[in-house]
Amino acid sequence: MVLACAAIALLPGAAAAQSLRGSAMSLDVQTEQAEEHDFTYLLGTAQVHRFVDAGLLVAVGGNRNYSLKDVSFPFARPEAKLFIERLAGQYRQACGEPLVVTSLTRPESHQPRNASDRSVHPTGMAIDLRRPRETCRRWLERTLLSLEKQAVLEATAERSPPHYHVAVFPTQYAAYVDRLRARAAGTMSPGRVYTVRRGDTLWDIARRHGTSATALRRSNGLPSTQIYPGQRLAVTGSQP
Repeated sequence: MVLACAAIALLPGAAAAQSLRGSAMSLDVQTEQAEEHDFTYLLGTAQVHRFVDAGLLVAVGGNRNYSLKDVSFPFARPEAKLFIERLAGQYRQACGEPLVVTSLTRPESHQPRNASDRSVHPTGMAIDLRRPRETCRRWLERTLLSLEKQAVLEATAERSPPHYHVAVFPTQYAAYVDRLRARAAGTMSPGRVYTVRRGDTLWDIARRHGTSATALRRSNGLPSTQIYPGQRLAVTGSQP
């Protein structure tokens, strides 16, 4: 647990203390992220497989650190799979058992009756994790809360059935992982100014510099994610 917590680095704009109780605000954040990423809410099986063929969703098959249980559609956004594999490796090291994933991409045609009509499972960015025994449950909850404070995901402890719902924010989570890897490699750079080039998006710039679009907007006083060629942005993070 000490090693896992030490690996969690604060990102600019990290949220204040969080909880896993779930709320309307948490749903707002999840749906806003789906909209900002321009994610499609998949309607049925055929659309899921079209997204897999296009590379927008990737297969999640399990390994020695995690397994899938009753998962109808074993696919997720690439960053969601990255989250599972990193979390599962830490979980197995801390608890000595594999993490269990109970749901991934779930199109609207396969949503359970008690699912929220605002669920982001149809976008491929959400994951359900089985609630483990007490000791491992405490570890998992602390880790999810720590990651939630980095503003890279939203996590909720659900009761029926007991599990953890996790919505991964792909761009922010990928930037967070890049930042950790850059720190481990000793390649972090001081703050610098980046000049926007034609074809750049704020998401691309954030990912290349190990930060988030939200942090760039805040540090540069941007009213939206819209940028233009020639614009100069203050950035901090790893070398692009």
